[in-house]
Amino acid sequence: MKADDKVVTKTVTSAAAGAKTAKGPAKASDKAAIKSAVKPAAKAHAVINAKWLNKVKWDEHGLVPVIAQEAGSNDVLMFAWMNREALAKTVESGEAVYWSRSRKKLWHKGEESGHVQKVQEIRLDCDEDVILLKVTQDGGIACHTGRHSCFFQKFEGKGDASGEGDWISVEPVLKDPETIYK
Repeated sequence: MKADDKVVTKTVTSAAAGAKTAKGPAKASDKAAIKSAVKPAAKAHAVINAKWLNKVKWDEHGLVPVIAQEAGSNDVLMFAWMNREALAKTVESGEAVYWSRSRKKLWHKGEESGHVQKVQEIRLDCDEDVILLKVTQDGGIACHTGRHSCFFQKFEGKGDASGEGDWISVEPVLKDPETIYK
């Protein structure tokens, strides 16, 4: 057996870096490929443990609420959640990445619809427990209903003890959701 054929075993995992898990024997000649896969993992690990991430007051589930606001108009577009990895990926990529509580996975805004949110600014509130993303919204649609904003329903009513009132849609559907999500 030549030195180049020496068998090494390496496990590479990095959800944060987006790398797929590669496990099993590899020849010494594959060491360069293994090292290049490990470097992003180490970098992602360092980012996720960064001091600025530790300043955020994460809830008991490791999440923080996030408000996305359109940078140009200051319209509130949507509300979502982030975990440490989502915030780190958002900072690294410059595009909004959220944590989907229902799907229990990272959600890169626009990955299916094409309606990516390009982050212009990230702010942390005074209590350090809410994040504001100022974004440029590709396609002008932030809501899965095909509207500009998820906050398209406005309450109209008396506001008195009669309890009369209703939620009225005040924004048009810009694109049929059936055509957005195929």
